[in-house]
Amino acid sequence: MPFSKLQNRTFLALLIAVTIAFLAILWPFHGAVFWAMVLAILFMPLHRRLLQRMPGRPNMAALCTLCLCLLLVILPMALISLSLVQEAAQVYERMRSGQLNFGSYAQQIFSALPEWATQLLAHFHLSSLSELQEKFSSAAVQASQFLATKALNIGQDTLGFIVSVGIMLYLLFFLLRDGVALGRRVRQAIPLDEAHKRNLASKFTTVVRATVKGNIVVAASQGALGGLIFWVLGIQAPVLWGVLMAFLSLLPAVGASLIWMPVALYYLATGAVAQGAILIAYGIFVIGLVDNLLRPLLVGKDTKLPDYMVLISTLGGMSLFGLTGFVIGPAIAALFVATWGLFTQDVGEDRQE
Repeated sequence: MPFSKLQNRTFLALLIAVTIAFLAILWPFHGAVFWAMVLAILFMPLHRRLLQRMPGRPNMAALCTLCLCLLLVILPMALISLSLVQEAAQVYERMRSGQLNFGSYAQQIFSALPEWATQLLAHFHLSSLSELQEKFSSAAVQASQFLATKALNIGQDTLGFIVSVGIMLYLLFFLLRDGVALGRRVRQAIPLDEAHKRNLASKFTTVVRATVKGNIVVAASQGALGGLIFWVLGIQAPVLWGVLMAFLSLLPAVGASLIWMPVALYYLATGAVAQGAILIAYGIFVIGLVDNLLRPLLVGKDTKLPDYMVLISTLGGMSLFGLTGFVIGPAIAALFVATWGLFTQDVGEDRQE
């Protein structure tokens, strides 16, 4: 074997080994690194405008952009999280003290059901009210234990969360300041045609911006609208339910309805027909309309992905990567489509030659 080939293979093996080792070092903070990259992509246009107003002062432009990111993103999220923790603690205390009794709610619903519904429950061995109350009480106990465990974990992980946020902000500063040069060096290291690299990089940044901005706008809109109608109807902890609807709205088509629909059905079953009808109409024609109108415009239009691919890639991404999957999933799907498009284009050109 020629010595040059042995050197090349040895260097390639070393390159792969140190890359895997470096990724293993970053893995404990992969969430912080990922969101720093996402925020850098989102705020890069603003950073460029500030840099034009501050020529020759990249550090000051990056610092100003970082402060705006804190003001527009981090601070509102912190305030919402504080309100969410307070309301979740109140709900947990009411469940533990027995003030929030799911068994009594089940009794009200069961007594209001028509005969065909009770027969359906009997088919699933839920015809006895005591059995139904027992199952609801068991579910309430499990939910209480789950909330208590999560609250304990949040308390224990506070230091880790603060460290992750600090790493994210620290890395965000340097990505804003040196992101263009770093991206240029990464593109130079990729052994692809320059046109292909530009195409894929443009597709990736476009998908990340469209997915994050689109999903955040849809989630914030549905959460705010859902929390508003819960507050108007006098439902306790509207911020908690609004935040839950915002998170669930990341699941297209059905997300927020998983919260407001059971509440509307409870109203109808217990005789509060007006409140139930108002909540159903509001959920379908206001909350649902936000998802049906804004998501295709903000996500599907810029990514140039069909709605079914956005849905499947979002669900698949969240199942694999958790909450960050709502960005990673569509990004991978868009790169998949773009890469195969470039491949078929090259194959077609080769056949013509």
